[in-house]
Amino acid sequence: MGVMDLQMVEQVARLDAWIAEGGVTVLSGAGLSTDSGIPDYRGPSGSARRGTPMTYQTFTGDPLARRRYWARSHLGWRTIGDARPNDGHRAVARWQQLGLLSGLITQNVDGLHQAAGATGVVELHGNLSRIVCLDCRETTSRVELEDRLTAANPGFAAVATVINPDGDVELDDAELDGFAVVDCRSCGGVLKPDVVYFGESVPVDRVTLSFELVESARTLLVLGSSLTVMSGRRFVLRAVREGVRVAIVNRGVTRGEPYADLVVDAPLGVVLPNLAGDTDNDRFVNSVTVSKPN
Repeated sequence: MGVMDLQMVEQVARLDAWIAEGGVTVLSGAGLSTDSGIPDYRGPSGSARRGTPMTYQTFTGDPLARRRYWARSHLGWRTIGDARPNDGHRAVARWQQLGLLSGLITQNVDGLHQAAGATGVVELHGNLSRIVCLDCRETTSRVELEDRLTAANPGFAAVATVINPDGDVELDDAELDGFAVVDCRSCGGVLKPDVVYFGESVPVDRVTLSFELVESARTLLVLGSSLTVMSGRRFVLRAVREGVRVAIVNRGVTRGEPYADLVVDAPLGVVLPNLAGDTDNDRFVNSVTVSKPN
């Protein structure tokens, strides 16, 4: 498992005991998917987005901006679509199968929890694998759209320089010339990934369900989220208000630390697979090289 100090061993063993008690609601963020090749926005595994994120208002109101978005997203999907669940996703799915989870909420749009076998996932910000028509509201698959975009742009050979967790990429505008956008096959309307853009609100039913899952939990476990934006941090604040204990596993500082009962600053791919949901905490001492204090 690698080198851990004694304090870290104790923290992980404590977290393991909490998971073993059951009643855990997981809130996952981009940091959980970095081991699958999808970069994080912040922290040791990534950096803050350099470009301006697409807003709903710009996407719907500016055809040129929409064309730029689809060209960039067409390239980014190659990374998102090829990504596979990592050990962290599989660990969460295993806890659910063992009956230890009372809820699973994700801020991610990559669908990797479901690919690992998890069910009933509340996708706060939607899923990039779905496409919705803004006119007739028909939902279709991203794979189908990608085939159509590829056929409509046989000479498109741009190369992305930076990819973001939402599938958007950094790309020189000069490489976008001639890129053709496709419309809804049913009504000719505007197509959009079924995700929540900046300027949009998360659907009320998702937020309500998420609050209910937090309030009914014994533990709110935050995995791989810096909690920088209120979209995720509000659930930590609600947990504290309702007397639900909060545990965080993340690389680097998070804005939830002042409210957390337990914080483990370590790679998720190292920690999570060792949390099997039992109370045999001695296995952590046996499975790590413990660094001694100076």
